Amino acid sequence: MKIASFTMTNFDKPLYGVIKGDQIMAPKLGFLKKYPTLRDAIEADVLPQVEEMIVAKNNGYNLTNVTLLPPVPNARRVICVGMNYPKIYPVKGAVSPPKNMLLFAKLEGTLVGHNTRLEIPMGEAAETYDYEGEIVLIIGKAGRYIKPEDVMGHIAGYTIMNDGSVRGWQTQSLHAGKNFANSGSCGPWMVTKDEIDDFSEMHIQTRLNGEVMQSAKAKDMLINIQELVSYISHTIDIKPGDLIATGSPDGSGGSLSPPRFLKRDDQLEIEVSGLGILKNTIGLSSKAEMNQQQTGVIL
Repeated sequence: MKIASFTMTNFDKPLYGVIKGDQIMAPKLGFLKKYPTLRDAIEADVLPQVEEMIVAKNNGYNLTNVTLLPPVPNARRVICVGMNYPKIYPVKGAVSPPKNMLLFAKLEGTLVGHNTRLEIPMGEAAETYDYEGEIVLIIGKAGRYIKPEDVMGHIAGYTIMNDGSVRGWQTQSLHAGKNFANSGSCGPWMVTKDEIDDFSEMHIQTRLNGEVMQSAKAKDMLINIQELVSYISHTIDIKPGDLIATGSPDGSGGSLSPPRFLKRDDQLEIEVSGLGILKNTIGLSSKAEMNQQQTGVIL
C-alpha cells in the first residue's frame, strides 16, 4: 500500500490517503477525525484500516491537483546515518568513513515534499549546495534497546529522501550543513513494509538532469538496517512515525572531481525500486529571488 500526505488549494490542513493510479483516496471523515494525520494512524497501529476506510466515489483527488508533503510531515524525529556506503567523503580533506556510527538529525522545516521546489541557500552557502539520495525507514512501533533480530517488527514502511547538504557549512559543523531551510525533500509517499520482499535488494539511483550520479543496492550498506535501528534504540526510544535515513551512496556532488553542486533549475530525481521516484526542481527562496532582482546577481 502506498500512502501519501497532502494539502489542497484553499484547504491547508494536511490530509492523507492511499495512492490508486493517478488518484489519492482519502479515508472516511470519521476515520480522519479519529486519526487526523498519518503519524496518528501509524501510532494507533491502524494502517491496514486506511485502505478499508476509503470511500472511492467521494474521497478521490487527482495527484495533479494536490501538493504532496513529506509522507509523515509531523515526524517527531528525522534521524540520519552518515557514511554508510563505501565512498569518498564529500567534504574536502576527509576521505575515509568514521570508526563509529555517524548520526545526525534534521530539524523541522528542512524537508519539502515531492515536486516541491528545493531552495538554494543565499550567499556563500549557495556555492556548495549538494544532493544525497537515501532510503528511509518509517518506524511503526515504539521501542528501546531493540535486538537486531527484532528490528523488522518495528518498521512500518519505507520512503525516499534527498538529504540536502551545504558542504561549506558542514565543515563548520555537521548540524549546520544539514539543516538549511527547505534544502532536502522526502517522498513521494510511504510504501508499507509488506510491499517489499527483500530490503537488501532495493536499488537506489539518483539522477541530476537525467544523468545517473548515484547507484547502489541496500545490501551495499556498511551497516545493515537491523544494526542501525538497534544502535539508535540504545540512544533514544524510537517512536511511531520517526524517520531513519539509512545513508547515501557514492556520487554526491561534493565527492566528484571537479565537484558538481546544485544550481538553479537543476532537475533532481531519486528512484528506489519498489518505492517510486522523488522529484524536485532546484530554485531560490523568495528572499533570494528578491535579492537577485535588486542586485542582478544570478545564482
